[in-house]
Amino acid sequence: MAKDNIFSKCLCWIFNKLLHINEIKSKELNSPKDFLIVRQHNQLGDLLSGVSLFRAIKETYPESNITLIVSPFNYPGIVKNKFIDRVFIYDKKKIYNPIYFLKLIKLLREGYDVTIVPVVVSISFTSNLIARLAKSKIRIGCSSLDGKKNISSFFFDRRVTLDWRRHPDSNVSERSLDIVRPFGINTYNFRSEISFDETDIKSARIFLNELCTTKDNIIIGLHVGAGKVPNRWSLLKFAELIEQVHKNYNTKFYLTGRTADKDAISYLKNKTNIPIAVFMNKKISEVAALIASSDLFISNDTGIMHVAGTTRTPQISIFGPTNPFNWAPIGENKLFIKKSEIVDDISVKDVLNLCKLLINKNEKVNEIV
Repeated sequence: MAKDNIFSKCLCWIFNKLLHINEIKSKELNSPKDFLIVRQHNQLGDLLSGVSLFRAIKETYPESNITLIVSPFNYPGIVKNKFIDRVFIYDKKKIYNPIYFLKLIKLLREGYDVTIVPVVVSISFTSNLIARLAKSKIRIGCSSLDGKKNISSFFFDRRVTLDWRRHPDSNVSERSLDIVRPFGINTYNFRSEISFDETDIKSARIFLNELCTTKDNIIIGLHVGAGKVPNRWSLLKFAELIEQVHKNYNTKFYLTGRTADKDAISYLKNKTNIPIAVFMNKKISEVAALIASSDLFISNDTGIMHVAGTTRTPQISIFGPTNPFNWAPIGENKLFIKKSEIVDDISVKDVLNLCKLLINKNEKVNEIV
C-alpha cells in the first residue's frame, strides 16, 4: 500500500509538471455551445441520478450539444437519453488497441467550449485526465470532495469545492448540479429520465400479452436482486408479500433481472403458488418501458430501482445500509422504506401497507401499452 501511494504521488507530480493549468476564478462561460461531460467512473444508478445535470445544461443553453463519455457498464442507461447528442464508450480494456485509441483522441481533439467532470461519490483520476487531454476552452472539475483534496485538480482551470457534510440528506440528483451551479447552470426538475421508443414499447406489449393481463388486472413488477448483499431483502419476505398482495387485489406479477439473479428468481418462483412471469436480460430501455406500463414497482436498493425512478409508475424502494434520502428516486408516488442498517428489519407488513396505499391511490394510472 505504501509503495502504491508513493507511485501515485510520483505519477501525479509528473502530470502536474506536464499538464498543469492555472486556475481562473471567473464564473463566465461566454455562451458555450459544445459540452463534453466525462462520467466513465460512475455506476448505472449514479449516472441515472445525474440526469438533472444534462437537463440543466439544455435548459440553460437550448442550442447546446452534449457529448458524454461513459463506461461499458453505465452506457445502457443513457443510450437513448434525449438530452445527450453523442455518446462515446470509454473501455479500459481497449485503450491499447491503436484503432480504438485513435478514435478516442480524435473525439477529444475535436474542440469543446466546456468540459465537465461531475463528482457525486468519488474522485476519478482517469476522468480528470481525459478531461485535461480534451481540446477545450474551459474545464470544470472539483477541487475537493467533502474535505478530501482532489490531487489532480490542476487539470482544471475552473475548480469547485464540493462539500455535502452540512447537507448529508441531500439527494444525488441535486448534488450532481453543484459542479455547475456556480456558473449559472441549474434546473428545478431533479427527476431522472430514460428515453424509450416504439421498439421498446412493443417489447413490453408482447410481454404483457403473454402475461394475459386484462384492464382489471393490477400489474406489479418486482426486482429481488441487488449487487450488494446487504441491500437484498429476504426472498421469503418477497414471496409472502406477493401472496398477501394477491390475496387483496386482482394482480399480475413479473420479475426483472439478469443472469446473476437467476437463482434468486427460481427460488422465489418455487416459494409461491402465484404465477410470476420473468423479464430477463432485457435492454434498460425495454425494462423502463415495461415498468412505465405497470401499476406498481417494488425493488431493493439497486440499479433497476433508478431505472424505475425514471418512470411515473408508483414505486416502493426497500433500503438497508444506504441513506435513502441520498439515493431513493424522487417524485410523486415514489416511496421508500428503511428501518435500520439491516434491510431485513423491514417486515412484510411494512411493505404491504405501502402497497395498499399506492394501489388504492393510483388505480390503473399507466395505460401506455
